[in-house]
Amino acid sequence: MSGLGRVVRSGLRRRRVQTVVVGLVTAAAVSATVLGAGLLVASNAPFDDAFAAQRGAHLTVRADPGAVTEAQLAASASAPGVVAAAGPYRVVVVAFTDRAGIPLPPLSVVARTDPAGPVDRVELADGRWPARPDELVLGAGAVRIPPGSRLTAPDGAEFTVVGTARSVSDTAAAWVLPSAVGALDRPGTAGGYQMLYRFTDARTATGVAAGRDAVVATLPSGAVTGTRSWLDVRQHAVEDAAVFVPFLIAFALLGIVMATLVVGTVVAGTVGAATRRIGILKALGCTPAGIVRAYVAQALVPAAAGAVAGTVTGNLIALPVLAETEQLYGSANATIAWWVTVLAAGGVLAVVAVTAWAAALRAGRLRTVDAIAVGRASGPARGRWASRVAARLPVARPVGLGLARPFTRPVRTVAILLAVATGTAAVTFAAGLGASLLRIQSALDQNVADVTVGGDRAAGPGAPLAADPATVLAAIDAQPGTRARYGLAQAPGSVVGVSDPVPVTAITGDATWDGFEMVSGRWFTAPGEAVAGSPLLTATGARIGDTVTVHVGGTPVRVRIVGEVFESTMAVFTGTATIADLKPTEYRVALTPGTDAGDYARTLTGALAARALTALPTGSETDPLLVVVEGLTATLTLLLLAVAALGVLNMLVLDLRDRIHDLGVHKALGMTPGQTVAMVVASVAGVGLVGGLLGVPAGMAMQRLVVPAMAASGGLHLPETLVDVYGPVLLAALALGGPVTALLGALLPAGWAARTRTATALRTE
Repeated sequence: MSGLGRVVRSGLRRRRVQTVVVGLVTAAAVSATVLGAGLLVASNAPFDDAFAAQRGAHLTVRADPGAVTEAQLAASASAPGVVAAAGPYRVVVVAFTDRAGIPLPPLSVVARTDPAGPVDRVELADGRWPARPDELVLGAGAVRIPPGSRLTAPDGAEFTVVGTARSVSDTAAAWVLPSAVGALDRPGTAGGYQMLYRFTDARTATGVAAGRDAVVATLPSGAVTGTRSWLDVRQHAVEDAAVFVPFLIAFALLGIVMATLVVGTVVAGTVGAATRRIGILKALGCTPAGIVRAYVAQALVPAAAGAVAGTVTGNLIALPVLAETEQLYGSANATIAWWVTVLAAGGVLAVVAVTAWAAALRAGRLRTVDAIAVGRASGPARGRWASRVAARLPVARPVGLGLARPFTRPVRTVAILLAVATGTAAVTFAAGLGASLLRIQSALDQNVADVTVGGDRAAGPGAPLAADPATVLAAIDAQPGTRARYGLAQAPGSVVGVSDPVPVTAITGDATWDGFEMVSGRWFTAPGEAVAGSPLLTATGARIGDTVTVHVGGTPVRVRIVGEVFESTMAVFTGTATIADLKPTEYRVALTPGTDAGDYARTLTGALAARALTALPTGSETDPLLVVVEGLTATLTLLLLAVAALGVLNMLVLDLRDRIHDLGVHKALGMTPGQTVAMVVASVAGVGLVGGLLGVPAGMAMQRLVVPAMAASGGLHLPETLVDVYGPVLLAALALGGPVTALLGALLPAGWAARTRTATALRTE
């Protein structure tokens, strides 16, 4: 082994703290980088592979049977830019019920002879394709019903589920034979024809729009009632994994900043503490370039170990996120690409190498004679004015010495400041992210009620409750502990120009307290008014103030959109006065603080017993995606906090070793171990406070950038109330996290300084 190799091994053995710190900070940076870049690539790959293998449809068109013939639709396959087409297929929207009479969500059922074809080759996941008119295949992501089950159509016709299948283009929720359409198509059923197209150029929204315009131009006016681009399907398919990317990139940037900061200070501090050693090595024949390489290697060895640990950790943490993608496409290779892992780890190691090289250049430039002569002696005296000011403060002398110490080593002080600020920013960002995600979940669930009232139906599942709504609401109002209440009814609907069913919710009473957040506009207040989510407004091109016709149970209902509600589905919310046929099927109640939900529900059930209604406390379920996000956030935040504290520890160790002789003098003059601890802690307390004050606004800025980006990845627009989550108490607690982080990093060096014997310290030069 060469002489420089022995120098590297010796340095690693003597500086175990610095070695561990460099390894941990590299592991944190690599883990977050692998997760962010890997999920971005991996979330798209399964869809793209499946889309190519199944020849997915670049454009799905819904057509009105009353405005176009099958022959005209088939002829549209010759439109400019179309390279393949399939259809026309008959499509109807059907609300089946299962054997127990429980209604299923409305399903778009497409009639196809077989799953093959030039466009959208449907892949069977289980069972077989229908062979009889009373058989159907369910989409793999539609409803969880096993093959062999029987479903009943609204007119009483029964169908046997014979298999499950996947359409990568999401063209249907179920498939039947063309001969089965007669049993499903009834007056008032939303339906039509479906045509599927592949274009020569569909890589961008502009290319798909050009192909759509060419197809529409070949059809009669008004024939097309809705279209869907494959880019929208792709966005929906990958949005769960894409949601992770913005906050993981933020943590990756924090990790890289921390790696740059810690590695730079470790190497620079090591060079400063080993000046005499460097001079001796040069006197023995080591070249300046060799000295620099030795110190860079001392940083790269633990960094390489940390990079390996980080890549393994990043890939393992990504597994729960990618498991959903595997289930969606039936693939078993939804993993982070190897080249993404290599680039992420290599990029972080390159940052470490460059930072270490820049910090080690001073070692190469030192003159041999000067290095041997200077040794471990201190450089030019700095901070004398700070010492004089601290001496006049009404604090104990050891505390004053500690408060003045940061001004004698401004570079290391700045390094400690940045380490604490970065850790505080990570905690502030994580706290804001978690609070915003909880509010977002409540806004999407739209159910923060304490008690739910339901009961026996007068006319089967989904029918209105037998009791009069006004009577039920009056009984709820009379119950002690009632803070707010409302009734609601839900029904499937359809909107011209939108291929998917549109859930319609009719509300009796004030429901604005139940998690509904307005993005823009206002809540409906009069008959004929409604609010809708962004997906529906985007799909229809409607704006606030426009009138939209919603078909509910075959009856057209015209509603004026007065507001955009925060909603992830194509839902419409209006009053029961707008849709006379919809009566409440459920009541939700909010209780006053201190009211026991169980006792309230039992008492209310007794009051409503004559009306066959039951009140139950409402249980809340946490979204699994939210659990994964919060788990990742907590893990990465704790890792960055640990690295920040270790960074403070490392810099204090270097500082104490540099001034060990001064420490011996203080001890000789009577400084006790307790006073020594107070001096060391005081040297970082003020820096920690300033770092906390700087880190809090930085973390808040990150939260306001990342949370909307995460929502945009899922196609949502966030109202301000879901982002503005920081209160005065929380901000004060977060700012105090800076001194706490500095204190945690200072405890071990302070204990070491307190235990150091006076004679040992005085003999050290």
